[in-house]
Amino acid sequence: MMERLNQTEICFPHRNTSCRPPVPPQSEAILICSLQSIITVLTVVLNLLVIISISHFRQLHTTTNLLVLSLAVADFLVGLLQMPSEIILPQGCLLLGDFICLMNFFLSYYLVSVSVGNLVLISVDRYLAICDPMLYSTKVTARAMRSHIAAVTFKRSEMVKPKKSEYKAARTLGVVVFVFLLCSSPYYFYTVAADNNAIENGSAAIWLLYFNSCVNPLIYAFFYPWFRKSVKHIVTLQILQPDSRYTSVL
Repeated sequence: MMERLNQTEICFPHRNTSCRPPVPPQSEAILICSLQSIITVLTVVLNLLVIISISHFRQLHTTTNLLVLSLAVADFLVGLLQMPSEIILPQGCLLLGDFICLMNFFLSYYLVSVSVGNLVLISVDRYLAICDPMLYSTKVTARAMRSHIAAVTFKRSEMVKPKKSEYKAARTLGVVVFVFLLCSSPYYFYTVAADNNAIENGSAAIWLLYFNSCVNPLIYAFFYPWFRKSVKHIVTLQILQPDSRYTSVL
């Protein structure tokens, strides 16, 4: 017990290599680093496609898609800033410097908070669109006045029903929220329950949380036909043609 106490007292992470987590074998380290690099590149590229798609095509400028765009920007920054620094961090903060390490921790909490905020807004948006379509059409969308005038002409006995597309969007974004909870739960569980000395065990939980930023565009590609059409226009450089922003992708 006394020996363990003495080791703790002389343990300085920035000066003593004995405090650092054990280094995995070289082959395992190369495999992990390669996998992390692939996830990083995919996260940046896929979220960039989402950003370009929604920003470029006028038909996609809806309230819900603007929230999706905001989430894609946060995920893009995770892939561009957080993931590369997380790959380097196991080498020690001395390699990056104390300021870079501090900024990395700040950005990690900030970007995760932004993602959570976007998911909350998306959930509220879908709740209003499904449960109160009258309020959604008059208060949330950009066509508020026109929708309000049209709604006045309805009889009070008639009820405004949400469109089929609203249900599809709600289902897709519900999957996004569920996957986020699935990916983030191990990280928050580890933060609360893990031993302070078992730092190396948190790397997998952190990367699972970051991996969610790579999964979101794949969900859009699976559920949203407009995203697949938009990517096709981007890859084939059709968006460089005049008036391509008015192309129908829905």
